[in-house]
Amino acid sequence: MSGAGGTTARQHVIRADDIPVDTPRIPAREAAEHELSKPMYHENDPNLLQRGIDRFWDWVGGLFDAAADSAPGGPVGLAVLLLTVLGLAVALWWRLGTPQRSAPPADALFDGVGTHSAAQHRTAAETHAAALRWTEAVQERMRAIVRSLEERALLDPRPGRTADEAAAEAGRPLPEHATRLRAAAREFDDVTYGGRTGDQQAYLTLRTLDLELDDAKPLLPGTARGATG
Repeated sequence: MSGAGGTTARQHVIRADDIPVDTPRIPAREAAEHELSKPMYHENDPNLLQRGIDRFWDWVGGLFDAAADSAPGGPVGLAVLLLTVLGLAVALWWRLGTPQRSAPPADALFDGVGTHSAAQHRTAAETHAAALRWTEAVQERMRAIVRSLEERALLDPRPGRTADEAAAEAGRPLPEHATRLRAAAREFDDVTYGGRTGDQQAYLTLRTLDLELDDAKPLLPGTARGATG
């Protein structure tokens, strides 16, 4: 059948492949997120630490960008400002020097850099002994021994040296007394850090060692042991 009616009917016939596919927005987004959440898409992603570092540098970059926008002269002004701050820091370091350690190590032989002489440490030791403060007497006597060796150039003055280190170093030029030096260092450590109380016998032992070391002749480098007289 032809005519106007037939033409109109043909115009309303629409092929199936001409119908547009219109997937709802929310289900489509959920499907995409589900697909992208699979591990195969994230094998090369940066780890948590790397992401944190990247964010930090982004933040630092943002600070510099903001400073460059606000500094007079833009980026050039910012560069001048940074150079000025750096110059002030260098000048301050040059004026004050490298920061020094404010406290000696916990097991250092001397409480500070060591300004007392061996004679002063001996006097302090005798004062403590007279008052029956044997722990303090032992400590001061050991300090007198080491300070005396430093004064005789048998030990290099070194802040922070421990009693064990001093005994080991002093035992090389004074091998005849090496064993007793190590024992004296252990005695000092026991009463200072080990919680043991010093006694008269321990003090007298260190006192005798101190007096003998004062007269001992060191073994010079290259000299055979036992050849000194």
